[in-house]
Amino acid sequence: MTATLDSESRIQDDDHLALKLWLRLLTCTNMVEGVLRQNLREIHGSTLPRFDLMAQLDRHPEKLTMGELSSLMMVSGGNVTGLVKQLEKEGLLSRTPMESDRRAWLVGLTARGKRRFQEMAEEHEDWIVNLFSQMEHDQQEALMEALMALKSSVKTVTQPQGKLS
Repeated sequence: MTATLDSESRIQDDDHLALKLWLRLLTCTNMVEGVLRQNLREIHGSTLPRFDLMAQLDRHPEKLTMGELSSLMMVSGGNVTGLVKQLEKEGLLSRTPMESDRRAWLVGLTARGKRRFQEMAEEHEDWIVNLFSQMEHDQQEALMEALMALKSSVKTVTQPQGKLS
């Protein structure tokens, strides 16, 4: 039987603890994301990028420009354009030209899109809760605190700390 390889399988005994931690975080993220992708595909016939785009629009009922969507999702404008066109064709969102700039579009969920997203979002939350269910509440709280410290640490590092040649 072949062992499943993941990012964490690269860890060596003499690796720095920070590297071990990074690879464990990456492995856990990939595992959770894999379950979410599979569930969205199998249960809703959707993809994680489509879900993420709809989630951004749900959080911003005032509508967003394509550029704002691209920035919030941290993907290229081309990726957003393709998703928006697909979802618009399915009647899940609408695009309207901006009055101040007719070349720019405002994008928002349609009533049908809101209902569809809510169905997926409720199950998505259940999946997440289930994936974390083997951890005690206090373990989840401690992990939240530890990850906040990591987030703060990453924000304070503004320049690469590599060796100078």
